[in-house]
Amino acid sequence: MSPQPAGRTVTVLGECVADVFSGPPTGAGPGAGPDALTLRALPGGGPANTAVALARLGTPTRFAGRLSRDVFGDLFRTRLARSGVDLSACVTAAEASTLALADVREGGQATYSFHAEGTADWQWSDRELAAATTGGGVCLHTGSLALVREPGGPRVEEHLAAARPHTTISLDPNVRPLLVEPAVYRGRLARWCGLADILRLSEEDLAHLLPGTDPAEACDTLHAAGAPLVVVTLGERGALLSLDGVRTTVPGRPVRVADTVGAGDSFTAGFLHHLATLGRLGGRLDGLTLDEAADAAAYAALVAAHTCRTPGADPPWSHDLSPRRA
Repeated sequence: MSPQPAGRTVTVLGECVADVFSGPPTGAGPGAGPDALTLRALPGGGPANTAVALARLGTPTRFAGRLSRDVFGDLFRTRLARSGVDLSACVTAAEASTLALADVREGGQATYSFHAEGTADWQWSDRELAAATTGGGVCLHTGSLALVREPGGPRVEEHLAAARPHTTISLDPNVRPLLVEPAVYRGRLARWCGLADILRLSEEDLAHLLPGTDPAEACDTLHAAGAPLVVVTLGERGALLSLDGVRTTVPGRPVRVADTVGAGDSFTAGFLHHLATLGRLGGRLDGLTLDEAADAAAYAALVAAHTCRTPGADPPWSHDLSPRRA
């Protein structure tokens, strides 16, 4: 896909991960016996999911990632491009792709084991990042493992600081304790708050980052560290928003859940998309009102609910959210 106009574009920086789902063997022939296991790989990764959802909603979106030459890298490229994402900021990497083995339990909640050592996503060089984040458009969104995995994490932080004077910064910590100790996230949280205009966290993230702190009190702590807009997603209960300490909540959308994979990423995409349509991205959220933020969160909850309807991270297209289909 050709590069999109920087003045309207949201750049998403981070990883692509293959979500591998297990199931019983099917059919006949080799590998069909009781000692076999069927694996189904779907493209995922928090930042990549957010980029896909943003583009499908109609926001010009550029993805900055390191995509392997392996079969999973091809899968990632196909999904991003078919969703309308601009891949001009991507690096073709020699390393293997990151894999996450997903175990989906009753109720649709997924847990993961990761295969991520030495994989493509974390090997950013300063030169690659400088090229990827140049002309970042109205917003630069990142988070998840890209911020904490070595050697790239500290370099990503440095480039966020360099981009901040020119663009809105959105962060989603998306804590993955199986891969990185929560203490590593906690040690960097204050710096992230100083960089971020928008900090989106789940209730589970808060339990790791600020143990024993209720969401409202956590918002005050994050504001004091520098984040002006904090959004805490509460699953089916909706979301809590805090804009410079003034708070409101929005309800969730009832939905029959296939699984929750990618729901938080879709929420972030819906939130940024709505703010972009209001013209609120591009700076320090000057003029944003709490009512506008609440409207954005209500729309984001709708996008997340649609994502929960289908297996894997398969966010809706804008036409899926028409009044007749919502």
